[in-house]
Amino acid sequence: MSLTLAPDSRFAAKVFPSPNHGERKFRDGARGRRPDTLILHYTGMADAGEALQWLCNPASQVSSHYFVFENGHILQLVPEERRAWHAGASHWAGETDLNSASIGIEIAHPGHPAGLPDFPEAQIAATLNLCRDICERWQISPERVLAHSDIAPGRKIDPGEKFPWRRFAEGGVGLWIEPAPIKGGRFFARGDAGPPVEALQAMFAMLGYGVAVDGTYDERFEAVVAAFQRHWRPEKVDGVADGSTITTLRDLLALTQEARTA
Repeated sequence: MSLTLAPDSRFAAKVFPSPNHGERKFRDGARGRRPDTLILHYTGMADAGEALQWLCNPASQVSSHYFVFENGHILQLVPEERRAWHAGASHWAGETDLNSASIGIEIAHPGHPAGLPDFPEAQIAATLNLCRDICERWQISPERVLAHSDIAPGRKIDPGEKFPWRRFAEGGVGLWIEPAPIKGGRFFARGDAGPPVEALQAMFAMLGYGVAVDGTYDERFEAVVAAFQRHWRPEKVDGVADGSTITTLRDLLALTQEARTA
């Protein structure tokens, strides 16, 4: 299938085609799945041009639908109706082929290896406009706007704890709840086990995270807690389920339920 001549989004200034894409598929293998999720990434590379070339290199086997430069310039690499290869091994709310379910945006940013610098204002403004446009056209609900780290905890940590999720939610993209204050008191951490941990895991699974509800606070579950913190409680990302993390999770679940029934 060839690329469309015009970009899907009115915010995509130019089509810069990547060959790395395929058919969207349902779980039963049927073609034509409609995207219902938006996933945000950072490139994690020092040079935006090199990152763009990598996403368009057949040897890389990776791509995204959009690429946003530091100055806010946007390129469309893959048509939205096609399955770009940006999510990799992933899980959210029972879905394991997030590439078929989502539209992916790569934001040019050096990431954690470079000390996680702030995102430029022009880039954030352009990304927010693009996301709003995509969500409106595809009717993507706020709780389905996710970080790469949400769908691949431990394996991925982008776009990172400095990404302005609050601003995006205020602009109509994604969900945000004011994080509960960080205080002392009882918490759960790696090595803990038992029914309280199992109940906590069930809450994370209810939100959408791919977590085994087995009552064991192991390295995998610690990565899930850290991913949640990175998105919704970014002040402290340590994988420890303290009172602030648990309360924020509870409040976000309530907000998500409201959004689903609205």
